[in-house]
Amino acid sequence: MSSVQDTGPETFQQFPSNRIIVIHPGSFYVRIGRASDLLPVRQLHCIARKRRPEGKIYRDSFVPPSVPKTKELIEELEECRLQISHTLQSCMQSNGARRYATPPQQIAAFNRRSLPEAVSDGEPWPQVECDIIIGDLVLDVDPELPYNIHFPYKRGDFNIHSEVGGSISSVLNDLYTIWSSIIEYKLGIALIELVKYRCVLLIPDIYNRSHLKYLMSLLLRDLGFGDCFLVQESVGATFGAGIGSACVVDIGDQKTAISCVEDGISHKTTRLRMDYGAGDVCQALSWMFHKSAFPYKDWNENIPRDVILMRNLYHDFCHVNLDVCGPQEKTFLVDHPGDIVNKYTLQVGDECIISPLALFYTDLLKITGIKTTKIQNRQPSDPEDPFDAEFLRETGRKKEVVDPSAAEQQTETANEAQPSTNTEEDIVVDTLEGGPGDIVTLAPGQVLSLDAAILQSIDRCPNEELKRKMYSSILIVGGGVKVLGLNLWLQNRLALQIPYAYKTEQLEIVTSPKDIDPASTVWKGAAVMSCLESAIELWINQSEWNKHGLKVLRERAPFIW
Repeated sequence: MSSVQDTGPETFQQFPSNRIIVIHPGSFYVRIGRASDLLPVRQLHCIARKRRPEGKIYRDSFVPPSVPKTKELIEELEECRLQISHTLQSCMQSNGARRYATPPQQIAAFNRRSLPEAVSDGEPWPQVECDIIIGDLVLDVDPELPYNIHFPYKRGDFNIHSEVGGSISSVLNDLYTIWSSIIEYKLGIALIELVKYRCVLLIPDIYNRSHLKYLMSLLLRDLGFGDCFLVQESVGATFGAGIGSACVVDIGDQKTAISCVEDGISHKTTRLRMDYGAGDVCQALSWMFHKSAFPYKDWNENIPRDVILMRNLYHDFCHVNLDVCGPQEKTFLVDHPGDIVNKYTLQVGDECIISPLALFYTDLLKITGIKTTKIQNRQPSDPEDPFDAEFLRETGRKKEVVDPSAAEQQTETANEAQPSTNTEEDIVVDTLEGGPGDIVTLAPGQVLSLDAAILQSIDRCPNEELKRKMYSSILIVGGGVKVLGLNLWLQNRLALQIPYAYKTEQLEIVTSPKDIDPASTVWKGAAVMSCLESAIELWINQSEWNKHGLKVLRERAPFIW
């Protein structure tokens, strides 16, 4: 039946890594490359489509949009900012001197006097003739032109909404167009050739199973890959870092996901996903910059190039280095097509430390609305796939398992299917969402800070030995982590809160394993995994998918269904 089984291990080893394509979709960037590539192609995960005459206008934002600043919200943000500021002032510098902060009013006085300096005449907007524009080229589209802009992923999942282009079929159509365009024009592979290629797709740890079904069909039927398999992001991270087991913390642009991974298996009970990431932190930084009279007065979060500018300032200026005190002078360029290039001088203070610390003081992230925390439902039910974990657990008891690896799999499944006794009390479930209740949203507003989420994830591990293992290996990946000193702050926060029984463990936080860019660790791990001899068991081909659908995915998936 299966070409996967027909090709023996020998044949598989000869399957060239340059014919395996690895796709890692994100809410802001998508990374696609051959398994043999050192780094993937990175493009904005968006598409601009020409609007029909009289068609409805729809534009996804390039950053999580800020909510209306009511008096109450401004008070909350200001209170949180002051709380972080006071915490920083109680810290010491490495030379033993106490830290000091420059009042925002003093910085604002400097910034008000700062005038732009013309550097050169700008370039005009590029001529745009196409009906569809993909990836980074969307930034070259004059905002005045009649294009709708769509990001198919939002907060780490499908961007489904009730406006134009928000249906599941529209999202899948956008994914097909973006991915096929990158494969064809950036990797130089004709789509007709994809039947000779294999594909590995990275999926969120907390997933909606109906979405996995759509994605498999997109890869095997629509794009036409010969074979493919799915890998959870946290598992990809451990392979990319070369670490067998770790508590994986993935800080993306719009979501932060945490999962405890042991020997290639993500423990379902430990998975958490918070609706915040680097994009929300950027908005907090923007708010503080504007409090201090940001000299580029025309900045607008609805203009994509302005958003990219603020994201660059976040990456270039933000840090958690307590030795940096007082006002710092920085310069930046504003280079928008159709306008002269201006150089601005900006004075910054502690907002460059306070904004990344919003990951620990989450009230500051209310600037982009109320956040939620999600967990994976452990009681799946899908009419297409009756053999869920509960069924397997029940039947597993009646059979004597000969194959030790099968025994291990069944034990794991049993662990996953049985509700853990000590972890339910602290969770208040408010709503179910998506498909057959795959994802559970905790009570709104019950959003966990980064350190609290890590502690809760580890506490939800099924046994004490695993908890010890996780405390000694915390792996941080994702584009949102590239802030100097963030790992040390996290380490100190965790060291104060770890339960006494685990204090003996050496708390280790890994951020750039093997000198890989943390944003590409997950992609790299899937590339490594796809070339292993053991991956022979995982590949699913077109005919198997057409014949068996979800059943074959459950049987082959390298994660507990």
